[in-house]
Amino acid sequence: MPVKIRLQRHGKKGKPYYWIVAADARAKRDGKYLEKLGSYNPNTNPATIDLNIDGAVQWLQNGAQPTDTAKNILSYKGALLKKHLLGGVAKGALTEEQAEKKFQAWLEEKEAKIQSKAEGLSKAEAKAKAERIAAEKAVNEARLAAAEPEVEEAEETEEATEAAAETEAPAAEETATEETAEVEAKEEAPAKEEAPEAEAKEEAPAEEEAAEKPKAAKEEE
Repeated sequence: MPVKIRLQRHGKKGKPYYWIVAADARAKRDGKYLEKLGSYNPNTNPATIDLNIDGAVQWLQNGAQPTDTAKNILSYKGALLKKHLLGGVAKGALTEEQAEKKFQAWLEEKEAKIQSKAEGLSKAEAKAKAERIAAEKAVNEARLAAAEPEVEEAEETEEATEAAAETEAPAAEETATEETAEVEAKEEAPAKEEAPEAEAKEEAPAEEEAAEKPKAAKEEE
């Protein structure tokens, strides 16, 4: 029975993750499988891979053929390297201890590279975040700078209005004073006109008395 090591899709739309399985080559991609060897999650950066290296090596030694993607994952996790080292042990080129020592050295080097990549990604993300914050700050400062002239214009307009009001106030007071003077002048004018009439009335009886005195003298004669 031909066996393939391949990926079986799981997860939801837009965010899939995969199981690494050994399955019959004639079975459907997401159908029954013979053994689950690990999982692969491409949604993280770097991708998260969990693999049973010894189980994968055993299937490879038994003739299982990995798909292209599965082969890349097996190489990334060192399963192909371990199979190669065990082949050297079988041929007598290496002892099991030497093979294991080389494999562990490779794993440590690989882990250091992965860690370095993760740190680089974290720094890049932090830098991008700082740049976004700086850009937002610059935009906010530009908005404030654009708003300041409007505030100054509003203040100047208020000052001009207050100055105009102060200028109009004395003029209004002068106008009111002039109107008051005119009213008082109008009130005094009738009083002056009445005074001659009263004097005329007082002088009239005196003239009548003077005219009557000669008449009385003539009668006595």
